[in-house]
Amino acid sequence: MIAIDNVLISNQVVEEQFVCDLNKCKGGCCVDGDAGAPLENKELKELNEVYDAVLPYLSEESKRELDRQGKYVYDKEFGWVTPTINSSICVYGITDERGIVKCGIEQAYNDGKTKWKKPISCHLYPIRTKKSRNGKTEYVNYEPREELCKAGCSLGKKLKVPTYIFLKDALIRKFGEEFYETLCATAEHQKLSTV
Repeated sequence: MIAIDNVLISNQVVEEQFVCDLNKCKGGCCVDGDAGAPLENKELKELNEVYDAVLPYLSEESKRELDRQGKYVYDKEFGWVTPTINSSICVYGITDERGIVKCGIEQAYNDGKTKWKKPISCHLYPIRTKKSRNGKTEYVNYEPREELCKAGCSLGKKLKVPTYIFLKDALIRKFGEEFYETLCATAEHQKLSTV
């Protein structure tokens, strides 16, 4: 376990290797799960602000579900989450010509229509974060799905890319540059001490 301020990071985040392999998994993390993507409270406002820019990217079915369920829903286990279609694909998911599910919010961002990329829970995956009951500590764990993420684990090992390096932008977005630099220094120190 690595501790940086009030954040406890699983050793797997620096030890395991991972690179998303969308050609193999087809963006299955946007489809598979018990609920939609977890949203931080401040992200509800972000979603409200980008909603009109994202809407043109979505399917008619997604638009109907958004009209029916709203931009986000409350789940007893996960808190605020994105709605899903029939407890499957995220309502903001879009499928490209190769059958790969991508994020409509991120596509709007990539096209310069918004300044918000997508929910941080999606950006960080396969890292998941969770706050302690008192809210003072945040836990950062490496949690790829066994079958779904098998290709990403294999590609990471093949390319020798540690998970924290693959998720550099997401980790900086969530915790800041200084946190990330400390994490890198700690990872290097751990690597040297095991040689």
